[in-house]
Parts: sequence; C-alpha cells; structure tokens
Amino acid sequence: MFNLLSILIGLLSLVIVIPATIPLLGWANWVALPLIAIGIILGQLSSSRGGRNFCLVVGLIAVVRLSIGGGII
Repeated sequence: MFNLLSILIGLLSLVIVIPATIPLLGWANWVALPLIAIGIILGQLSSSRGGRNFCLVVGLIAVVRLSIGGGII
C-alpha cells in the first residue's frame, strides 16, 4: 500500500518537475521537493523499494535542475 502511494506521489511530482525544466519555471521544483520527500518516506516504509527508487530519481532530476539554475531560475 505504501509503495503504491509512493509511486503515485512520484508521478505527481514528475508532472510538476518536467515542465520545471523550462527556463524561468525552476521555482516549480521547490514545490515538488516536499512531495518527493513524502514519497521517499512512504516508499521506505513499504516492503518493496520501487516507489522509493522512483521518487529518488525524480528528486535527482529536480535537484540537478535547481543546481543548474542557481536554485531560483
């Protein structure tokens, strides 16, 4: 159950992170990061690790995009 919730939260975060790769929309990554953290926590509580790993990949994409834009843009 936690794994399914983690995957759903990861998908929602991915929907936010993908448009945030466009210049001047980097602020959306700051909205996605708390959702990603919740997904990672829920994925850790589950016996399966697929949801957690998916959220970690989405989080990595968001953090790399934020670091490229200097944290703002």
